[in-house]
Amino acid sequence: MPNGNNSGFGKGIIICAPSSGSGKTLLTLGLLRYLRNSGVRVVSGKVGPDYIDAAFHVAASGAQCKNLDPWAMRPSTLSRFVSDLAISSEIVIIEGVMGLFDGVGLPCDPNDGSSAALAAMINLPVVLVIDASGQAESAAVVLKAFANERKSVKIKGVIFNFVGSKRHADILSEAVRHYAPGIKVLGALPKNREMVLPERHLGLVQALEHPSLNAFLDKAASWVGENIDVSSLCNFARTSSKMTSNKAEILLSPLGQHIAVARDAAFSFTYDSILDGWRSAGAEVSFFSPVSDEGPSKNADAIFMPGGYPELHLGVLSSNENFLSGVRRAASRGVVVYGECGGYMVLGEGVVDNNGERYPMLGLLGLEATVEAPKLHLGYRQVSLIKNGVLGEIKKRFRGHEFHFASFFEQRADASLFNVEDANGRNLNKQGLERKNVFGSFIHLIDSVD
Repeated sequence: MPNGNNSGFGKGIIICAPSSGSGKTLLTLGLLRYLRNSGVRVVSGKVGPDYIDAAFHVAASGAQCKNLDPWAMRPSTLSRFVSDLAISSEIVIIEGVMGLFDGVGLPCDPNDGSSAALAAMINLPVVLVIDASGQAESAAVVLKAFANERKSVKIKGVIFNFVGSKRHADILSEAVRHYAPGIKVLGALPKNREMVLPERHLGLVQALEHPSLNAFLDKAASWVGENIDVSSLCNFARTSSKMTSNKAEILLSPLGQHIAVARDAAFSFTYDSILDGWRSAGAEVSFFSPVSDEGPSKNADAIFMPGGYPELHLGVLSSNENFLSGVRRAASRGVVVYGECGGYMVLGEGVVDNNGERYPMLGLLGLEATVEAPKLHLGYRQVSLIKNGVLGEIKKRFRGHEFHFASFFEQRADASLFNVEDANGRNLNKQGLERKNVFGSFIHLIDSVD
């Protein structure tokens, strides 16, 4: 295991699973906290666009976590991010998304956004986490099939989760020796009702909302340390072949010279990599809390309202006058105001909550939204600008994702912002609104394409 004295590049490994619900997130958090408590300089990555898992990673490791998205990000962006993680650490722990081979597009597409695509792209080994509940020898057969599926994906170790007893663990290990003798069993995690992270409609409850989070993470670290061969796991880590010395990528052009970003329990879905890119381009970034009735800095020439859970705070947001008047006054002065997903809803006329009550919002765009009858909108998106604007010139392309349960009506008295396609190129028509210096959409932008 790394000893805290290495001054070279950190080596990396990817924690994956055959399917969601196998326990890879909790294992990853326990592993990150265990390494941190052991004095190891550890950082992390999260495959895909998930904001919430990444925030838990930061809480567990005390260090940075970068989203690594092989579908939405340019190869140069991924190489830069992998290099940034390796430079700042002894070891990089990357958590996969969904099942190992689950992505978008056609089967076996090397750019499908799956964990397997990332593993092949950056040439890092995989540890597979398998839910062993209700099975024994069959779990080893699953492991063998996954290990043999794609030569570009190298599974070095396996961890069995939800193991019922020592006898169950012994059977699993014996089966692996028979079916997949080249793969090391790194441990068996017993069933433990205390090792559960609370969830809500967009996934896990946010890290900042979790009660006694540090105590929970320390317990998870002990659980991992007692049941996993962490030293062997770390020894499997390798240096990525995709390291680069290129300058930092700017994923999204700065909205202004001083960008005020809403950040609190209602607006937390921001990619720090985007903010870092703005800073590297010379922009100043400040934060304000709408939930705490704070307005944006009066020195800001741009405001970013990101996504999050504003639907859980509608009563507070609709009555917080400092927040409302501060953003409205800024918009009237010509300050750029950009919103994504939940932030976009708040830029609109009003939002109806899950009980059918309507709350007036900022009224800067002709948008009415409701979460009264939740309807899932989920998927990767390819967008292009309909006209020149702050985000770039007409037809400039971006990739991002959409994930919300709101229904909405966009009044076309305002101009449309994007032409939109899904990940497979299917036309999803125009989305988003623009009114002078105020604009937004339900799509979270991840990276530019051009």
